Amino acid sequence: MKINCVFCSSNPKTCPIHGIKFFLGNKEIKEIKEFSSVSPPTVFIGSKLKYPSVNIGVMSPPERVEDPWILDMPSYWAQNNFSINQIINLRRNLINSRKKANARELNDKFVNSLQEIGMAVKPVDVEIELNKGIKMSLNLDEINSPRGPSGEVKKLKINDNIKVHNKVEKVIEDSELKAVDALNYLYDSGFNEQQLSQLLSIGILGLKDNRRLVPTRLSITATDDIIGKKLIKDIIDFKELDSFSLFFGGYLGNFYLIMMIPNNFSYEIFETYLHNANNSKIISTTDYESYFGRTNYASQTAGGYYTVRLAILEKLKMLKRKASIIALRFITPSYYMPLGVFVTREATRKALKNEPRNFNSFEEMLNYTNILIKSKFQFDINQIIKKSKLIKEIKTQKRLSNYF
Repeated sequence: MKINCVFCSSNPKTCPIHGIKFFLGNKEIKEIKEFSSVSPPTVFIGSKLKYPSVNIGVMSPPERVEDPWILDMPSYWAQNNFSINQIINLRRNLINSRKKANARELNDKFVNSLQEIGMAVKPVDVEIELNKGIKMSLNLDEINSPRGPSGEVKKLKINDNIKVHNKVEKVIEDSELKAVDALNYLYDSGFNEQQLSQLLSIGILGLKDNRRLVPTRLSITATDDIIGKKLIKDIIDFKELDSFSLFFGGYLGNFYLIMMIPNNFSYEIFETYLHNANNSKIISTTDYESYFGRTNYASQTAGGYYTVRLAILEKLKMLKRKASIIALRFITPSYYMPLGVFVTREATRKALKNEPRNFNSFEEMLNYTNILIKSKFQFDINQIIKKSKLIKEIKTQKRLSNYF
């Protein structure tokens, strides 16, 4: 579900985020052309050009900052409960020093420099010169994390000896290893989805002839989907959950209610934007997959579908149990601007860290859910539950246990 800046939609000139002047420390920044800095390390592959043409860039602040890794560490932001304004203040100072490239031509000097930075295990010291000066601004969308302005790069110099993790070197050197298998291997080795999506985007994984640059927004969703499918295979032989369990919690105005039902894995998500006081005429979007999975993109809930599924599957693997899942997302006015799908992933993880409430039957859990959501948001979930494919299956499907 796409969420725009609610302040801009009413009056862009008075928006407290987009209307402010941009500062780095105590120094107001008016125009930037040359700077020495440290990349977190982060690269960005754009998706606005007609593929295989892409804009590729190195993300770095316009001057040296303490702990640059924090600029691109969503898990750390969530663990430390960073606010929307704190995240914006971090990310708006990341300049995207970019140039146009062909996603299939990986022997270009700038592409190779970008790959080195994207593979690095620690922040990279860089010197950058742009073709012309740029002014600070803020770029937002519903998939990628916020970022500052973009400028066409004239010169990029790396002042570090790049160190690459030996497991990353292993998958790079194996030109017969498929990208899916490389991602799963690295995930099992402890790499998180943020690191993996960047490695996928810079074109260093997969069969030699198939390697190419992948737009960042596509690599994020692809990584969540690939890891999620792997985890589904991991839990398929686990025992069913012992009880009907309900988790509730959230982050940055995004709340998740997760219902876990003892059964084989299937998954349904509803996203509801609570945008007014009485919550009348609420529109919800939904996507679903049965035990047999889905073959097409979850177009209604988009990238959030895959981030939430990933967080839930990680929890099931930790519990060594399988279950059918109904996830209800409630987007409150507190989430007043899009920060990317990391929010949905981390909000779900936060909800799943809370103690669950357990029930003896699905009806008990559903009744409690209705009471909880009415008390929290003054919203009747029957408006959306009646559309649930998974609940219809639960109520009508016969199981072997019914005959014994």
